Amino acid sequence: MSAVPGAAIAPLYLVDASLYVFRAWHSMPDEFRDADGRPTNAVHGFARFLLELVERERPRHIVVAFDEALDSCFRNALYPAYKANRPPAPEELRRQFAHCRALAAALGLNVLAHGEYEADDLIGSALHQARTHGHRGVIVSADKDLSQLLDGHDEQWDFARGQRWGAAGVRARHGVDAHQIADYLALCGDAIDNIPGVPGIGAKTAAVLLAHFGSLDALLARVDEVGFLRFRGAAQAAARLRLHRAQALLCRQLTTICCDAPLGPAAPSFARGIVDAAALAGLCEQLRFGPLTRRRMYAAAGLEYAPPT
Repeated sequence: MSAVPGAAIAPLYLVDASLYVFRAWHSMPDEFRDADGRPTNAVHGFARFLLELVERERPRHIVVAFDEALDSCFRNALYPAYKANRPPAPEELRRQFAHCRALAAALGLNVLAHGEYEADDLIGSALHQARTHGHRGVIVSADKDLSQLLDGHDEQWDFARGQRWGAAGVRARHGVDAHQIADYLALCGDAIDNIPGVPGIGAKTAAVLLAHFGSLDALLARVDEVGFLRFRGAAQAAARLRLHRAQALLCRQLTTICCDAPLGPAAPSFARGIVDAAALAGLCEQLRFGPLTRRRMYAAAGLEYAPPT
């Protein structure tokens, strides 16, 4: 049961696939191998997640977004150090990402990936497009960055923890409103993505400033007022904001999710498509899925499963 009013509005499920592939890569035991003897632990973990999602929700409209722009994203051109703190994905994980994309596509799910846009941008663009067709979004991810997309009857779902929240629930989680998330991260930075923010402005100060001024633009326009606010270090915060104004604006470019990324030939409502039975059978064989996983795969695809003789 959704915790957000408006659950009767047709949902579009927007899956932050890379998050769940990485989680599986780090949590699943390294004991799974494909037909060529290569590791498949991330694929097995991702397949379990995807099956559980499809079995529980039976989505009629769904997008599964992957990160292909690991070092070629438009944000890297703006700020070369963007995500530079992350080691490159090993080859065996890159191979498994390809299998995960193929698996989602074989199940008839709309797979999105782009060399210049991240999964967050593809999710934001798909949601923006789907709203014009009467859908609300269900963003399947724990990533706080994606909370900036929430509006109206949208919700975000931390699948692993079983927690759901709408736009009204963002403040309790992060101290700012949903529409302020990009400005908030531009001020206090985001260590995960190597975004520096404004030096000396922490999460609490960023939240206080946005509560008073409403937005980064208003804050910078009225920066002379900051020193008169009643919080410890107000005068120093004002000085830092003056000194690092350009950096704050650059950081907001990095933290703002793009909602006009190219989405390719996917239909505007992102209805679940036709299952590729031959591709699904080939993947089950290549990835050496056990009989239980194969049976669940076929059931999720609406196909009859006949165990090999």
